[in-house]
Amino acid sequence: MIYRSPDDWRAAPRKRVLLFGMSGLGKTHVSHLLRASGAWFHYSIDYRIGTRYMGEHIADNFKREAMKVPLLRELLMTDSVHIGSNITFNNLAPLSTYLGKPGDPAKGGLPFAEYMKRQDQHRVAEIAALLDTAPFIDRAQELYGYDNFVCDSGGSICEVVDPDNPADPVLIALSRSVLMIWIEGSGVHTEELIRRFDRAPKPMYYQPEFLHAAWDEYLSENKLKEADVDPDAFVRWTYARALAHRQPRYAALARNWGLSVTAEDVATIASAGDFTDLVARTLEAHS
Repeated sequence: MIYRSPDDWRAAPRKRVLLFGMSGLGKTHVSHLLRASGAWFHYSIDYRIGTRYMGEHIADNFKREAMKVPLLRELLMTDSVHIGSNITFNNLAPLSTYLGKPGDPAKGGLPFAEYMKRQDQHRVAEIAALLDTAPFIDRAQELYGYDNFVCDSGGSICEVVDPDNPADPVLIALSRSVLMIWIEGSGVHTEELIRRFDRAPKPMYYQPEFLHAAWDEYLSENKLKEADVDPDAFVRWTYARALAHRQPRYAALARNWGLSVTAEDVATIASAGDFTDLVARTLEAHS
């Protein structure tokens, strides 16, 4: 780890961290809070994915749908309108909408092969965005004068790296640049995340082996053909399994490459100073 003790951390002229864990446990909240202090640069992995690496895929998907409407088709063919996504740190809907959900096209579902193609595009993009962390640390300092840096990672970071492999190239690169911190939820948090997801199911990235197994099991268990699957029902069914699948991977990532803090402790953070203190206490307990 780039900080070995509370003293190392507190004395560091440039504090650099990466927050990871399930969506909804405080990564982005803390990142916004640090950025609002005026002393931290906020690097959002999902925003980087949706702008730098998948922006064209997203825009082309919008155009593909627009081409089905005669009026919009005519305007597009004559370069009379511009179609693009308005993705922001607070609105990542264009990215998740592009990822989509598999199943019945009448309910907005994608053919499973197309769904898997988009999943793989996301995997490649997420790895690239993670590897951009170190250059962005330098960019934040050189261009904007930020000495402190928080990388707000996506919930699927544990799906695109191998936390038990000491030679994982992405984790080696990250470990040289940032202190990786897992925001660990409790069983109560898991139940709340599932309830929240049931109310508003959204597309996610999953490890392909996990996703293939889940898809085959869902089709078999419900005696369905691909085109008969309710897309929302499938992703709801998959979500709790995804949480259970990710938990040991997050734990290994924290154990082998960083630290863990509880979501309860993160919820008490009200300032950049509170965050600095929490990391210092965690380093003290870890040493």
